[in-house]
Amino acid sequence: MHRLVLLALAAVFVVVVPSPAVATPSHRPVVFVHGSAGSAQQFQTQAKRLASNGYPIEIIEAHEYDSPNVATLLPSIYAGLDERIARLLASTGADRVDLLAHSLGTFVSQGYLNSSPARAARVAHYVNLDGRPATALPGGVPTLAIWGEGDPARTVAGATNVSFPTQSHTQTVSSVESFREIFRFLTGRAPRVDRIVPQTIARVSGRAVLFPSNVGVEGATLVVYQVGSLTGHRLFPVHRAALSGDGSFGPLPVLGSARYEFAIERPDAPTHHFYFQPFLRSDSFVRLLTSRPGEGLGALVETSDRHTALTISRQKEWWGGSDSLWLNGRQVLNEANAPRTKRVIGIFAFDAASDGVTDLTAPLPAFFSQTFMTGMDVFVPAGPLVSLVVRQRGGGYDILNVPAWKSSEHRVSVNIDDF
Repeated sequence: MHRLVLLALAAVFVVVVPSPAVATPSHRPVVFVHGSAGSAQQFQTQAKRLASNGYPIEIIEAHEYDSPNVATLLPSIYAGLDERIARLLASTGADRVDLLAHSLGTFVSQGYLNSSPARAARVAHYVNLDGRPATALPGGVPTLAIWGEGDPARTVAGATNVSFPTQSHTQTVSSVESFREIFRFLTGRAPRVDRIVPQTIARVSGRAVLFPSNVGVEGATLVVYQVGSLTGHRLFPVHRAALSGDGSFGPLPVLGSARYEFAIERPDAPTHHFYFQPFLRSDSFVRLLTSRPGEGLGALVETSDRHTALTISRQKEWWGGSDSLWLNGRQVLNEANAPRTKRVIGIFAFDAASDGVTDLTAPLPAFFSQTFMTGMDVFVPAGPLVSLVVRQRGGGYDILNVPAWKSSEHRVSVNIDDF
């Protein structure tokens, strides 16, 4: 019986699901510009909320760039935005696009809108998410400015300015409160729903990129597995493809309620495993953030056959004083390694010095010095499973079990939903 169930589920993935034709939309295309060390992943939840309210997923895009080198790349970033907007207008028949940006992305977007009346004329609405103040509407475009915790005097003059003083910097992008304001501003009405409406069969696509440059991964193979909802262990593969160019993959048909592992395999390098909670509905903003072997923060992670090394991310900051994250029953967040002012969204947790000892009295300096990052000395034994339990600030718990791969041969990234 068990074998028959698996075969029936596997059959879902051999059906060719045609790409839906994109007719002239009732909604304008949406373009999101991320902030420092960011990617499309920051807008992942809001994109699915928009789609739950009738936006075709094909008209919601993100414009990604190499944020550490933004100052030298502005002309090419602007040119890329020109091309993206022109393509969206041509493919949809819309009169203009709606532009949204976060943090450093507001510097990029305000500069873009102010650089040319012709550019500003192709943007109907602009949303400035917890970023750069302004003394006038960027390019004269109607603007919604959303602000989180921090200086309450920040404004974009002439804009609709909305403040959420209890929300953190990245949370202002992903929160349901921000979504309500954004949707009303873009459409002139309240959203029908402000949650993600599940689909039985979803289509998932995205990119495997080098963090934080957003350059595509090449010379690797991506293998996608459906995994057990309770254990995270592999059930069967559903996709295999070589990565090249900008690291794009998909769209892949998946079960909206199931869990999946995305594995990046490279010759003579550790396999990088990515684990997600169920996608719920179609998602084109999946990002697999990795690095070249021996480069980036991954090269600073100490490894052994005895322990597993984890990277845990959430597009809502971890607050050591009020959030909880248990690894194998141990609460690992505290005011030292995840203070509210650090705005941590990415956690590196591994056995520093490979000594089998956990020490949470101070963060690991090389990781803590990075924007939005922290590092923790946590001994998680290699073995069948590691259990992650998250208590969300808004209430409720998320529980994920994933394989505890030995760090000498594997990297493990776990993505926690921000809602």
